Amino acid sequence: MQTLFQPGDVKTFRRVVRKEDCAAFDSGLVHPVYATFALARDAEWCCRLFVLDMKEADEEGIGTMLSLQHVSPALEGSTVDFTATVKALNGHEIICALEIKVGDRVIATGENGQKILKKEKLEAVFSKLQH
Repeated sequence: MQTLFQPGDVKTFRRVVRKEDCAAFDSGLVHPVYATFALARDAEWCCRLFVLDMKEADEEGIGTMLSLQHVSPALEGSTVDFTATVKALNGHEIICALEIKVGDRVIATGENGQKILKKEKLEAVFSKLQH
């Protein structure tokens, strides 16, 4: 694992809310706004941008935690800006603070943790779960 970042470093990601990102279940569309589960997926991706730079070829990242407070809706077609800021680096784990906005309006805040491990270690853990 490469130690390239320190607390305060920032990565950003932008998403235009698509139909498939909207709140829908087996019963159909609930409403045409960014679903909390899709928002969480994209929030984790923003923190993963650090992992992509940090991991070596024989390593991979895995999520360790996600906390998201979804406080305001984003309509389909809205442009959503994600900001992940390194909060802490604990060994092989990175913790990011998240702020998610549409324009100047905050729609969510939270935290995401990801750990960088050797691929063979992850494969061994996954293999044990299959038996």
